[in-house]
Amino acid sequence: MADDYENMTVAELKELLKEQGLPVSGKKADLIERLAGAAEQDDAPVEETEAASDAEEEDDFFEDEDDWDDDEDEVHVAKQKPVLDEATQEALALRAAQKKKTPSFRRTEWFRYKRLSRSGWRAPHGMDNKQRRNFKYRGSLVRVGHGKVASARGLHPSGFKEVMVHNLNDLETIDPETQAARIGRTVGGRKRENIHARADELGIRILNRRRNV
Repeated sequence: MADDYENMTVAELKELLKEQGLPVSGKKADLIERLAGAAEQDDAPVEETEAASDAEEEDDFFEDEDDWDDDEDEVHVAKQKPVLDEATQEALALRAAQKKKTPSFRRTEWFRYKRLSRSGWRAPHGMDNKQRRNFKYRGSLVRVGHGKVASARGLHPSGFKEVMVHNLNDLETIDPETQAARIGRTVGGRKRENIHARADELGIRILNRRRNV
């Protein structure tokens, strides 16, 4: 039975797990082990299964008619986690703590004009500019001292290193343990769906996956 599972894709294994009401998270080896364990339970002695069925009937006897378990939620699919060393984990935790203390950088006169409030940071200019002169009632300036941990720079908050993907070939060069894919915004819906399916087979996490695709 295990050999049959080895020849199947990750997507097919997940379909079998969903049919049996089992979690679908993890790598391909975890999915195969979960299916094999379920098959062993199905092959258990008849006496044990009969006793279990009797116990379930007794439990059903005492349950109310309006049981809240009738409306079960869909099985939650856990996202892939990166393989990080202790140093990188500490750097990510320190960066998250520093980010809470970092001020919000707004450009000059952002409160006066709506178009400026929607734009990003711009360095202030002008001899009499209050923000450039660092008056307290103006916003903070972007300085070198606001920089974060260098070892965690460029990493996604989850710890993955982002790789831009525009086609299926770009997925083949990604390491699923340390890298995650971000699909380009110019990619169409049909190609995006193919990228999702191929990423599931390779165990690659997509950072901007769309639920309706």
